[in-house]
Amino acid sequence: MTASQTPPHTNRLIQEKSPYLLQHAHNPVDWYPWSEEAFARAQAEDKLVLVSIGYATCHWCHVMERESFEDERLAGYLNEHFVAIKVDREERPDVDKIYMDALQALGQQGGWPLNMFTTPDGRPVTGGTYFPPDDRHGRKGFLSVLQTIMDYWHNKRDDILHNAEAITAHLQQQASLTAPAGAAWDHAGQDAAQAMYLQHFDARDGGFTLQPQNKFPPSMGLMLLLRHHQRTGDESSLGMVEHTLRSMVAGGIYDQLGGGLSRYSTDYQWLVPHFEKMLYDNALLVQVLTEAHLATGKPVYRAYAEDVLAYIQRDMTLPDGAFCSAEDADSEGEEGKFYVWRPAEMDAVLSPEQARVAKAYWNVTAQGNFEHGATVLHTSRAPGEVAAELGLELDAMTDLLQQARETLLAARAQRPRPLRDDKVLTSWNALMISAFARAGRAFGDGAYTKAALRAARFILTHLKSPAGRLLRRYRDGEARFPAYLVDHAQLAVACLDLYEATADAAWFAEARALMDAVNALFRNEDGPYFDTGSDAEQLLARNMEGYDGVEPSGNSAAAQAFLRLHAYGAGESYLADALRIFGGFRQHLLKAGVSFPAMLNALDFHLAPPREVAIVGDPDAADTQALLDELRTNFHPRTVVAFAPPERVADDAARIPLLESRQAVGGRPTAYVCRGQTCRLPVHSPDDLRAQLAEG
Repeated sequence: MTASQTPPHTNRLIQEKSPYLLQHAHNPVDWYPWSEEAFARAQAEDKLVLVSIGYATCHWCHVMERESFEDERLAGYLNEHFVAIKVDREERPDVDKIYMDALQALGQQGGWPLNMFTTPDGRPVTGGTYFPPDDRHGRKGFLSVLQTIMDYWHNKRDDILHNAEAITAHLQQQASLTAPAGAAWDHAGQDAAQAMYLQHFDARDGGFTLQPQNKFPPSMGLMLLLRHHQRTGDESSLGMVEHTLRSMVAGGIYDQLGGGLSRYSTDYQWLVPHFEKMLYDNALLVQVLTEAHLATGKPVYRAYAEDVLAYIQRDMTLPDGAFCSAEDADSEGEEGKFYVWRPAEMDAVLSPEQARVAKAYWNVTAQGNFEHGATVLHTSRAPGEVAAELGLELDAMTDLLQQARETLLAARAQRPRPLRDDKVLTSWNALMISAFARAGRAFGDGAYTKAALRAARFILTHLKSPAGRLLRRYRDGEARFPAYLVDHAQLAVACLDLYEATADAAWFAEARALMDAVNALFRNEDGPYFDTGSDAEQLLARNMEGYDGVEPSGNSAAAQAFLRLHAYGAGESYLADALRIFGGFRQHLLKAGVSFPAMLNALDFHLAPPREVAIVGDPDAADTQALLDELRTNFHPRTVVAFAPPERVADDAARIPLLESRQAVGGRPTAYVCRGQTCRLPVHSPDDLRAQLAEG
């Protein structure tokens, strides 16, 4: 369509900012955004509702749009008999959660697009994920589904209403969680999760065979296994982490040219990915790579963490410093087309010797491993082995490979790019802020810390209502939707990470304010925290999520933030808040820990108990930096660190109780190692600090 052509159809979604909703703004379907207006019309006209949920970089959402929602015949039937609502699940995870739970209650496997049919007042009736347009291979097509549901609505309405009542009652019962008082805790849940990971570990290709056919990056689980290894010395835990990380970054799931991780692999070999790239996956990957580097001292993990961060800074950072949400799997209507290569395409842009090395190292062959003879780049042999095969010195091959990578990346940049979903989501940005802050601290790279600071300042400036309420999404000058528990809690964790990276007590104050807002808006006196605020739209159920799916749940992030604040001495009530979260998910943590790894990591922090370290000294002095480096460059996941120069201790202690009464003894940089605010004798050398940190 040229700029001068007017689209034949335009619906209400044209007024929205969501890239996903805008993708559907010119469908012949008479779409509504999620709104009271849509349900009011459904009730006035006695029509069932289609709530269709997806996101901008969802491949099968694109397929169903092309096949069904752009089809005049199907759209006409849908418009005549239903009220149709489009929802961006990333803007409205609360709506998505309710209807995804409903779909699973109906015995179906979840996924997107999620198409749920509801009564005129929004109670779920039936649904599914992707529907082909017409009956195909024994599977009902979308038109048949619409016709069948209409027949039931006219002829078996009582059955529909009865089922809707039953599903709604189930959702409301499922959302009710309470925490038993006085529960005792130990590491049984972590040990059981480790055993389950070991049972499902793929010893050949790394990762875990927890889903049929596909493998998802298990970053939160790998962080749990690093903690298990440090606590127990179990080498199998560390082995699973290292083998999985190395296999993923060698596979097609990792972008060998541009850096960054795709959403999942469609096979157990990490070879052919589902090519969309999500901000949260890459934030969590950086976090676990940074931890693996600290835990093992191996530079390979730092190198890949930096490679991912380079991708984020190059392709996923907006001019004002905030981070985009995702990149699509599709370009030019084909999944993966932007990323794959053929031998002739490499020959056209590389020198003969560069092409020889690149094709050998990344396994590019005439047969290919993807559609139409194309190859998803991956590595299967060590550089030294490839160099020997090619008759090259390792250094020479490494240089040629780096030259080829830069040239191929530049050539790829000239291809039509996949859609970039440039909306800014608070919790996803918070995960990447933590990734940059932790990497900046661990690697001593101030540029990473500055990137984290820019993004955090953007969120705290632009994602606030006039009344100061944190908001969920920003795009194209508009901030909208009251933030959820996960937004507040994950941003609080990021602010604590920024405090430890910068020693600026203002970030500690921001974290505390965010968690106080959590208690004001999301608190449940009898159990875990609600996902939605007390000021939010009332839906069919007010959920309390603990499952760590694609990102840490709001309750998992809240537990971590509360416990870290408590370790800094900010108040005993924060400990009680965290314990109430654990209590509400007790049976899940004990029996299904692989689905709750971030929450188990928070529980591990509590059970340690955490070490509280206060350091006072001149920040420009080498001996002060030596004390700080002991904490920065080693793996201390159960430690909080407060730092201030002598002249600032009193002011910072007003916000951070751990700094109260600390001083540089004898004018020398001084470290205080405490547990439960009870401290050992102050020390001045890295060796003495290391010894105290190692004590049980």
